[in-house]
Amino acid sequence: MRITQGTFSYLPDFTDEEIAQQAQYAIDNGWPLSVEFTDDPHPRNNYWDMWGLPMFDLTDAAGVLYEVNECRKAYPNHYIKLNAYDARYGRQTTALSFLVNRPEVEPGFRLERQEGPGRVVRFTTYPYALDKPKGDRYGS
Repeated sequence: MRITQGTFSYLPDFTDEEIAQQAQYAIDNGWPLSVEFTDDPHPRNNYWDMWGLPMFDLTDAAGVLYEVNECRKAYPNHYIKLNAYDARYGRQTTALSFLVNRPEVEPGFRLERQEGPGRVVRFTTYPYALDKPKGDRYGS
């Protein structure tokens, strides 16, 4: 089971050229970009680690792709995503977000069912990757 997060989650993984095209689209719309990474991609994990600072002053997608590739070198077995922010509404709103790197092996999730009073049923997803300590979750 592949992690599906972000704008293009049901498409095949993007090539570097396609990532650069999306980054340029964001830049052309005035959306600053940032790169984030994690080894816990649970959908409710909103606190990914940030790679450097947001890129406010870039005018060329080559700079964004450089930062993506540097993050890939440092964290090859982590999930890495690219975020674009739109501040037109007076707050930083995520306008575009998609994965640009994933581990070779994705162990997936287990679905836990919990029955409550009456007919209440709750489901919780539990990532198999969390069975290992942080930093050791996806290969070496």
